[in-house]
Amino acid sequence: MSITLTPAAKQQMQRALLRRGKGEGVRIGIRSTGCSGLSYHIEYADHIEDNERIFTEDELKVIIPEKDLPFLDGMQVDYRQEGINTRFVFENPHAKAQCGCGESFTV
Repeated sequence: MSITLTPAAKQQMQRALLRRGKGEGVRIGIRSTGCSGLSYHIEYADHIEDNERIFTEDELKVIIPEKDLPFLDGMQVDYRQEGINTRFVFENPHAKAQCGCGESFTV
């Protein structure tokens, strides 16, 4: 099982944690929501639960709930700037379709 961050995504997450001044790492998971059924969720992780897996990218801890691993295995996370907008972009090999707005997906 693996999750990969591009250098831009890793740098953005590290900067955000540094500015915040605390946290174990960044948690990435999925939620049931949106037009297509599932959406990605990123948040600061102040603690790590027993039912979570830790992936380390150059000292950055990426924490994934075990229940979400089958949906996220092999995913690459990028951070892109498009004009004045910035966002994380998820390249997920398990996603079969995305909604028109790109906010949710289905497997």
